Amino acid sequence: MTTTEADTTTPAVDALTGIVIDCANPPALAAFYSSITGWTVRESDPSWATVVTPNGLVLSFQHVEEYVAPQWPSTNPPQQFHLDFDVVDLDVGEQRVLALGARKAEHQPGTTFRVFLDPEGHPFCLCLP
Repeated sequence: MTTTEADTTTPAVDALTGIVIDCANPPALAAFYSSITGWTVRESDPSWATVVTPNGLVLSFQHVEEYVAPQWPSTNPPQQFHLDFDVVDLDVGEQRVLALGARKAEHQPGTTFRVFLDPEGHPFCLCLP
């Protein structure tokens, strides 16, 4: 194989170590996700905040000027991604995330999961395993 040929049989990356979400208020959003998951806030300032999962995956929040929340289920602006969290009981999980600042989405397309919006409007789901 020459140096200009790509090796397509070997993965290009070793691991997914982080997910970054655009938002208006990184510290507040990191605190919200920390409160619903119990994960640790590792870093928090007005431009960047991170929450670390028990297995080391980093969920980060970066400040974006003129942030516009997704309008789920509409595609204008699109959600681009969402997070799924497993819960043993949907009703109990719903009560907990609502008490911590989430909003239940009007559109609920399934019976084994529920869609919520975080304080900045990003959709996330509570799912039965």
